[in-house]
Amino acid sequence: MNDIRGNRAVTDRMGELKVIPVVVLNSAEDALPLAEALLEGGLPCAEITFRTEAAEESIRRISRALPEMLVGAGTVLKPDQAARAVAAGARFVVSPGTNPDVVRYCLENDVTVIPGVCTPTDIETALGMGLEALKFFPAEAFGGLKTLKALSAPYGAVKFFPTGGISLANLADYLAFSKVLACGGSWMVKPDLIQAGDFAEIARLTEEAVAITHNTDCRI
Repeated sequence: MNDIRGNRAVTDRMGELKVIPVVVLNSAEDALPLAEALLEGGLPCAEITFRTEAAEESIRRISRALPEMLVGAGTVLKPDQAARAVAAGARFVVSPGTNPDVVRYCLENDVTVIPGVCTPTDIETALGMGLEALKFFPAEAFGGLKTLKALSAPYGAVKFFPTGGISLANLADYLAFSKVLACGGSWMVKPDLIQAGDFAEIARLTEEAVAITHNTDCRI
């Protein structure tokens, strides 16, 4: 993995947690209450997506106030976004595709990067850059677990981070597959819950997800 370069602890931790909440924040004011709800629910991690202007400041606030949180940046499309995220405290970078410029920046700066793939060509491009922890995206739209199993068969060393369409209903099935590192999901951190300030419900939904992860130790 790119973690061989010194970041294996990050992907190991993701594998221990098994679920990474994928968060869209429209206001940095919601960052700490959101993070605290995730902690209360048992998931000390978050992928803050660069889909809004609040992403960078949200990462900064969580990283400074709650160092026990594993915080990363998602939807990173350009090297400058990766640079801003890392400066703010992001410990990993996730992108929807395999952008060589983003990957190169992360590798040169010893940052764990998990680029998106959905075809054998994507996977081999990432392997050629020394990466073996890859995001399978959009997971359900590209055939879900059935496709992932077929796609992963020739690539024994690769671990996948499926994201897109993952929910409480299919989480256990994905986690039962040995080549799944962890799953990314947004159902427990829906924007309408964040906007409504319903952090108690976010904590409850997070607890449900964590309960599923505790029952997926036997992998196939």
